[in-house]
Amino acid sequence: MSSYYDYDAELEALKRRRMLELQKMLEEQQRRQREEMQKQSILRVLLTPEARQRLTNVRLAHPEIAAYVENLLIAYAQAGRLRIPVDDDTLKQILVKVRAMFKRKSGIRIRRL
Repeated sequence: MSSYYDYDAELEALKRRRMLELQKMLEEQQRRQREEMQKQSILRVLLTPEARQRLTNVRLAHPEIAAYVENLLIAYAQAGRLRIPVDDDTLKQILVKVRAMFKRKSGIRIRRL
């Protein structure tokens, strides 16, 4: 009989651990959603509607570049290095530079000895 109770106690412990894991995952997801909402709110202030649309289009095709540019814009704005609002032409210039940087990073180089 004691083995049944041990099994039951072990099962309850596993359930509690799994519930804690799920709760932590949910909290993490909610934290990420709050951060994303804050980020989008900041970007609404920083960018003109045309620039926001362009960044949304870039996000669809190149999410890593869009995320980098978003973080860059926010950092520049916080440092006072950005004229607000950023228009579409300025965003285009930033995107050209960032895309070139990403191409250099991801380029495969073959060196022959």
